[in-house]
Amino acid sequence: MEIRTLRYFLAIAREENMTKAAEILHITQPTLSKTLRALEDELGKKLFTRHSFSISLTEEGILLRKRAEDLVSMADKIICEFMSLDDITGGDIYFGLAESYQIRYLAQEIKRFKEIYPGLRYHISSGDTEQVTEKLDKGILDFAVLAEEPDPAKYNYLCFPDADMWGLVMPSDCPLAKKESICVDDLVGLPLFCSEQGWNKDISHWCGERIDELHLEGSFRLSYNGSLFVHEGLGFLLTFAHLIDTSPTSGLTFRPLAPSLKAKIYLIWKKYQVFTPIADRFLDEAKKHFIYHSSI
Repeated sequence: MEIRTLRYFLAIAREENMTKAAEILHITQPTLSKTLRALEDELGKKLFTRHSFSISLTEEGILLRKRAEDLVSMADKIICEFMSLDDITGGDIYFGLAESYQIRYLAQEIKRFKEIYPGLRYHISSGDTEQVTEKLDKGILDFAVLAEEPDPAKYNYLCFPDADMWGLVMPSDCPLAKKESICVDDLVGLPLFCSEQGWNKDISHWCGERIDELHLEGSFRLSYNGSLFVHEGLGFLLTFAHLIDTSPTSGLTFRPLAPSLKAKIYLIWKKYQVFTPIADRFLDEAKKHFIYHSSI
């Protein structure tokens, strides 16, 4: 199975039309159809369902798309890495980021670094711990930012300078908005939104045995999406401070939890990682502004 074949497959999956995919790939439709049939024969599975004017992925095709996206991304990253081995002024760095207002520190670091190395090209993707560490482990990312302490057996890491504060986002006209802080008793009986990761770890630890008294209405990977449900009166969002607009005209209010619940944020990379020159230089600069931890 060739990377070129996977690129063809992804183009067809994206366009859902053989003719359009062939035009984008600058090949003939018969060539593309032949390549696709050969791929299906190689895997022994039907990847697409043909319709009158379009095609759609089968369950096997959906599985291959995820694997193909990872493999093509990794192949592109390898090409960039080798092209930049002799480039002392630039290159590509790949980051996977959790949600946190402290990402601004990373942005500041990238800005400083880009002033020194204007040829830097940085690539940003977002997700929770499971999503970004999966890509980091596969070699698709150079660095990841986590909202939980990393496994020291697998990763080295830098601590961000501050900590994120947990709290509750609610409509501004809600009676709880008059309080200075929110305790467990205030949350009992409320429809709550939270990230699955935050609910199972930080919030559960904060509540202790009383977590069973709370009702998780729904989980969101992105706090912004959760805030839209709060706007519509569907519930209350447990999230970090500064992620949601709670200005006077927003219609929303943030109140911290009591007792206070804070979370550290970490920039991590794989142990024994071999970096490109530009990524190695970036890490050296980042260590000057973050707290470095390494385990042998």
